[in-house]
Amino acid sequence: MRRAKTRVSAWAVGFPPVEPKRARRLILGTLPSAESIRQGQYYAHPRNAFWPIMGALFGAGRDRPYAARLRILAAHGIMLWDVLRAAHRPGSRDAAIHLRRLAPNRIPELLARHPELETIAFNGGPAEALFRRHVAQRCGARLANVKLVRLPSTSPAHASRTCAQKLACWRRAFPPPRPRRRAPKPAVF
Repeated sequence: MRRAKTRVSAWAVGFPPVEPKRARRLILGTLPSAESIRQGQYYAHPRNAFWPIMGALFGAGRDRPYAARLRILAAHGIMLWDVLRAAHRPGSRDAAIHLRRLAPNRIPELLARHPELETIAFNGGPAEALFRRHVAQRCGARLANVKLVRLPSTSPAHASRTCAQKLACWRRAFPPPRPRRRAPKPAVF
């Protein structure tokens, strides 16, 4: 008796945006990994450097529950999303995305809801390339005052840089907020 082959779907479908009300920065990945989709969390692969980097920058590391990490990013005005809503992608690697079988997210609409957005940071070169190829033209003038920054991918597949090197690049894109200077106390005569 022959065994029937089970067919595994190679379609990957992403998540809705993490969209705080007063966001100034948007981090765009390509599409959640298979592990992220399985867990229902952005950057869930244990070797992905995203959450360790967010921990170093904002205190939103893996030591906190996922919902708390998202609240911390929201408090810092950071949105998370992906360039793609869905794509034909066997496995998790960006290089496996079928370039003719994909659907971009509605990023122009997201930008319209957040006219105060200052920066879009791409989590890796593939995210930036897909954005420029499939989304940027539809954004039109909404991108005029938005700084676009490509950062090294936090994916474990991007092994040409150490986590410390990646953190240094991310730190330049997301500098700590400057402390507010207190007004000098008036002199008492």
